Amino acid sequence: MTTPTVIDVWLGDLTFPGYMDRLHRLGAEFEKAHPEYRINIEGRDFRNLSREIAEAAEAGRPPAIGEFYFAVTQAAYDMRTKDGEPLFTSVQRAIAGRTEILGEPVVVDDLLPAVREHYSRDGDLVSMPAVVTAMLIYGNQDLLRAAGVAHLPTTWEELEAACEAVAALPDGPGHAVTWSNHGLFFQQALAVQGGHLADRDNGRAGRATRLDLASKEMLAFVEYWQRLHRDGHYLYTGKIPDWEGNLKAFADQDVALRVTSSNDLNYMAQAAGHAGFEMTVGRFPGRADEPYGGNIIAGTSLWLTAGLDEATQDGALAFMQFLNNPRNAADRHVASSFVPVTRSSYRLLEDEGWFEANPFHRLASAQLGSYPEGEGEGVPPCRGALFGDFAGAQDVMTRAMGDVLLHGADPAERFAEATAEAQGLLDAYERDRVDNGVRSPESLRVEYFKDAEAYTGAQLENAVRGSNG
Repeated sequence: MTTPTVIDVWLGDLTFPGYMDRLHRLGAEFEKAHPEYRINIEGRDFRNLSREIAEAAEAGRPPAIGEFYFAVTQAAYDMRTKDGEPLFTSVQRAIAGRTEILGEPVVVDDLLPAVREHYSRDGDLVSMPAVVTAMLIYGNQDLLRAAGVAHLPTTWEELEAACEAVAALPDGPGHAVTWSNHGLFFQQALAVQGGHLADRDNGRAGRATRLDLASKEMLAFVEYWQRLHRDGHYLYTGKIPDWEGNLKAFADQDVALRVTSSNDLNYMAQAAGHAGFEMTVGRFPGRADEPYGGNIIAGTSLWLTAGLDEATQDGALAFMQFLNNPRNAADRHVASSFVPVTRSSYRLLEDEGWFEANPFHRLASAQLGSYPEGEGEGVPPCRGALFGDFAGAQDVMTRAMGDVLLHGADPAERFAEATAEAQGLLDAYERDRVDNGVRSPESLRVEYFKDAEAYTGAQLENAVRGSNG
């Protein structure tokens, strides 16, 4: 009997209870269809995985497939082997125009255009998207209806007006709206305005070398956020990022609105069901009377190690296609509310009646795939920031925002200081890239907050029950 070809696959465990179970089942299903292969899946804490892959590369034993969180995409581009060669190769170039690999249909041309754009460089799909999320707004329909708010806010200005209406309720919640102090919200707020964190088109038109955390688009959002907080509308828990606290506030009906990731859709629905109120969901609000500039996505993608023998490379590529075939991509959405990454998986969910029964689950795809009504044709740009040590810069901007909210720091002055601090981190990353091929722990950090405890997906499962969770 021929010894099976082993495909080492290191995946990020996103720490939700049972998260890895489905992925191990898919590995077993692939092996059954392809007995000449063994899929060796290792689930590793997503916060440590990029560093562990770099260590394996230094030892000459990297996995065939490595999963990277979106925040370390630049590090994945820049990683080198111990011999100084690029650690990863382009998925699209390795596919080389084939329509199937080992009988598995190639799905890269079926990817949602925004998702493909995000993980491409000069039109070349470098890595295979896996987990994809978008930013949405959620509402307690019962509270909004009582306040006379006819529909979810579609602009920042409508959001402020909705907050004022909720505040006028005689026995209303303590605050109207909340969201986490996390880099995703800064990025999405910049994107809808067409703003950037970094030069060279946010690092998409060349290597980013300069950061600007005090741009007019950034300050417009920071000052808006500050005003909502000052006027008593925005609930700040005082913690960074505190996904759990924000979800509990919604579950306890301490707020009428929450802005958060589509990843939370299932949890938000559970929270509303547990508390007995009706939930509504909408697209992330843009600016009134300004063109809608685009979106960002969060999530993960799969990277293909360079220099694999033909059998190993084809097995790895085939497994990537298998994970994103219509059935598996659709099931991933149902299980975790992640965006169905291909058009075929979306159509499958539509044909099976999933979206008719769960209409809010359409919204993340709509957010990424179309402009708000009357604001444009085609697909909005999806070009989130691409630069080294994004996690460090995220920590800097969230601490700056905390100072604005809690200590009354001047936004322009505080975010100018933040720019200087973040620039120092990017400069350090670039030195590490040139000298070491991206090896320092700071260059490879994924989610880092200086004064915060690590969080887990399990905390969200508890938070759906509110303060009793």
